[in-house]
Amino acid sequence: MPCVLIVEDDDDSREMLELLLASNEYETMSARNGQEALAQMRQRRPCLVLLDLQMPVMTGWEFRERQLEDPELADVPVVCVTAFFNPGEVEQQLGLRCLPKAGQFTAVMNEVKSLCGKGRTQPAPSLD
Repeated sequence: MPCVLIVEDDDDSREMLELLLASNEYETMSARNGQEALAQMRQRRPCLVLLDLQMPVMTGWEFRERQLEDPELADVPVVCVTAFFNPGEVEQQLGLRCLPKAGQFTAVMNEVKSLCGKGRTQPAPSLD
């Protein structure tokens, strides 16, 4: 099953993205900052990283710099989901797609499906 790494320090935003992805049959991993995200990626390679920019410990900008320096992680796609004022500026600076955080569920899912394919490819296990 495709796995998406959500890197977001705000618990509510992270949980909302987890629910959105789970309801579309994607597996998720999560991290509260860039440092945790890099560690998660070394344990299990996601098909996509949804990245916040303004986080404690290691920001999204620092994460992206370190990710690109690591040959094992550099080719994992990253999409910013941020409240940062100017997404176009972020796209230009970091060289990646950037979506505004507020209410962009359809845009987020379109990016996930584009980069990871469809969710679960097998029927969900029975809860009986």
